Amino acid sequence: MFYHAYRAYMENAYPADELMPLSCRGRWRGVEPSRGDIDETMGNFSLTLIDALDTLGVIGDLEEFEHAVKLIVRDVTFDNDVVVSVFETNIRVLGGLLSGHILAEYFQQRAGILSWYRGEMLDMARDLGYRLLPAFNSTTGIPHGRVNLRYGLKSPRLESSRETCTACAGTMILELAALSRLTGDPIFEEKAHRAMDELWKIRHRSSDLMGTVLNIHSGDWVRRDSGVGAGIDSYYEYCLKAYILLGDERYLGRFNKHYSAVMKYISQGPMLIDVHMHRPHTNSRNFMDALLAFWPGLQVLKGDIKPAVETHEMLYQVMQRHNFIPEAFTTDFQSTYFLYRATGDPYYLEVGRNVLRSLQKYARVPCGYAAVKDVRTNMHEDRMDSFVLAETFKYLYLLFADPADLLLDLDEFLFTTEGHLLPLSLARDSNFSVVTISEQGDLYFDDEMEFARSCPNTLHLFPETVRRPLRNMVNGVCPRKIMKRKLHASDFQAGSSDHLKLLKDMGINILTLADGRVQLLHTFAHARSSADAEEGLMFMQEMVELTKSQSQQSDASPQAVVFKGEKGADIVISAGPAHFGRELKGDKKVVGRVGVADPLRVCSELVHPERIKGRVVIMERGDCMFIDKARRIEEAGALAGIVVDNTPGTSAANSPMFAMSGDGKEPPVNIPLVFLFYQDASQLLQAAGLNPALEVSISDMAVVKEGEGRGLLAMLRDMLHTAMFWP
Repeated sequence: MFYHAYRAYMENAYPADELMPLSCRGRWRGVEPSRGDIDETMGNFSLTLIDALDTLGVIGDLEEFEHAVKLIVRDVTFDNDVVVSVFETNIRVLGGLLSGHILAEYFQQRAGILSWYRGEMLDMARDLGYRLLPAFNSTTGIPHGRVNLRYGLKSPRLESSRETCTACAGTMILELAALSRLTGDPIFEEKAHRAMDELWKIRHRSSDLMGTVLNIHSGDWVRRDSGVGAGIDSYYEYCLKAYILLGDERYLGRFNKHYSAVMKYISQGPMLIDVHMHRPHTNSRNFMDALLAFWPGLQVLKGDIKPAVETHEMLYQVMQRHNFIPEAFTTDFQSTYFLYRATGDPYYLEVGRNVLRSLQKYARVPCGYAAVKDVRTNMHEDRMDSFVLAETFKYLYLLFADPADLLLDLDEFLFTTEGHLLPLSLARDSNFSVVTISEQGDLYFDDEMEFARSCPNTLHLFPETVRRPLRNMVNGVCPRKIMKRKLHASDFQAGSSDHLKLLKDMGINILTLADGRVQLLHTFAHARSSADAEEGLMFMQEMVELTKSQSQQSDASPQAVVFKGEKGADIVISAGPAHFGRELKGDKKVVGRVGVADPLRVCSELVHPERIKGRVVIMERGDCMFIDKARRIEEAGALAGIVVDNTPGTSAANSPMFAMSGDGKEPPVNIPLVFLFYQDASQLLQAAGLNPALEVSISDMAVVKEGEGRGLLAMLRDMLHTAMFWP
């Protein structure tokens, strides 16, 4: 799975930041249409290769690892005039470079490769670190959310920025401290420590909870929702991991305070529901977001196994119901790996296998893995985030791998929030657990040691007994509604009375425009029932995605239909192309005598199909899909097809070019199909009526126009030549 995604990126997208798996090309910042804030993960610095680099080391492909290091050193630069997310650039790019550098030296010493490597990626990491430092120029020292890699904060939009999320500001300490300790330059770690200190100061003192969004200059909370999901998740993670990696006791104390507050106010059985930080007994919302899926893994790291098993089980049931956790590209089941490592329970291997199957069935496409936009329809998005290679496949691989087969001793490393590896040898202080042990070997804890630095003995834990009471939790709370769809957007035909009635039942009103196109308007209250209204929402979403996917297809060239008029002159009609069938470009064309289909709309079995064999077949739009018409006439032996619009008055002169869409299903169509507006087609129909043996050619309009241009030039040359002999 990793290689399928990695090779798709390297062969079709590198050195772009991301692969667009449906288009099978690279996504460049500033080239593709903006997607808003999500694009700030990209900086035209080969994001996916940097993020995926240490996964190559984990799976043991040292040859490709060395090749990737060479590419990064040769091709990547950060001197780009582009605004990026400080948080995402830190965890993905800086973290990827540091982990790559550490593994490069690790393999250099233990595997005898990369003899040429002299710390080039560490130099790149230092360069990037300095480009991120201007973000810390705030009154509190809490970093801005965005920075320009070339100009820092030197733009009005960046200088006036005031807000950031808790996770954005509090997920810097691991990477920046590692950068300082590897380079000997203390400024990075100092900036990160100050930001963490300021965040700790603004916690709610009575509840010890954190809000979600804050003002970086005043330190005031902008959003006081408190939970463990979006906007706050990795701050808690980095409090604990800063202690583990750096040996700094203050972070353990802070984490224990926060953890106690989360378990007291936010944890409600296996569920974790946001509360108001200043009124912690009041829920701020009644649903959970997907980013909290990391929490059980953090609980395993802390040693609190029982609630980790419970929350993981609840999330797994959600995944089983929807194939993925809604709002997440993939189920963030790094916690599955950690629970398996902690308990050895083979149940978690089965969980991993089901995650793997869902990815293969619903996310894998010929060119990588595509994000699943909607778990109800399994509609794809033209997006493959870098973390799919950095995290998803890394944790799945490690879940099934035998530790003895790994080239790395993972007990020597800590995983960052992006799944990058930092060595525990970076610690300057001891972080070994210290507890009182009696002469009989018993462990003693007093009330103040509730969160002592030791993990429970997992050999005496039986996760199955914890999971059993939760077995039907999700289906019990939210009974599954099995909806039998009456109509999918891909099957819709505006000319079908049955389809129009179904849409009316769903609350969808249809307006027919002057050029024959239709406009859809959905009103929930107009639906026949709530179930119909819900299907109407799904239909509209499918239609939006279908339209968007068609617009992203390569532009099909306008076609030309050419035939002889009554006086023997060529008549050229502009025709719309199809997104399926044989493409006529350049000098390719189809020539043949016309034939008329019976029935005219070709939505049922043809009468006398032998009469259209070897012909260019004329048929009418409506009642069924264009591609279905094409399949029927191709089966009868037709050379090509011409679909005539069924809306009187339409013409190419007053309508945009119409391109016919397919259905993406088998069997494919191998003959060309073109579309003529009603008024334009009248010339062809009139000529065919006068001459049943009329011969028609279909070709690329650009080539026909070019030929006409050459003909006019020849006429002009002849006129000029004749003018030389005029008196």
